[in-house]
Amino acid sequence: MVWSILKNIPDPEIPVISIVELGVVRSIVITDEVVHIKITPTYSGCPAIDRFVDDIKASFKRHEIPVEIEFVYSPAWTTAWLTDEAKVKLEKYGIAPPVENSEDKGLLFQGGPKQVRCPQCKSTNTKLVSQFGSTACKALYSCNDCLEPFDYFKCI
Repeated sequence: MVWSILKNIPDPEIPVISIVELGVVRSIVITDEVVHIKITPTYSGCPAIDRFVDDIKASFKRHEIPVEIEFVYSPAWTTAWLTDEAKVKLEKYGIAPPVENSEDKGLLFQGGPKQVRCPQCKSTNTKLVSQFGSTACKALYSCNDCLEPFDYFKCI
């Protein structure tokens, strides 16, 4: 039941994926009828972290289950923790999921941005417009084929 409660808590910035699909829930331990949940923020200073905590507490309170939340910072969260289901949902929502086996540092060290698939028309004929998108975890891209702008979930 604990996992099912958590699977129904949406990411506050991307409501089509849950905090479980996002990969921020690290562990759950139940002791003395208290649920101890460890979570890892997506990055240091993430403004959504307070919302994660509030939503977790409210969800468990509705079920009358006492909960304690602890932050775990090591290892740091990575986009590799996104579930495959989350990546599919991101694309359907209009956000290009992270390109596997890549890091956004490639822009600095490998001579250029990676090719990201457009979530609207599926073309890889896209270009980076800005490393800074609608939130800190996203970059802004545009498609050279359908001409639509779109967010790309940055690799961390």
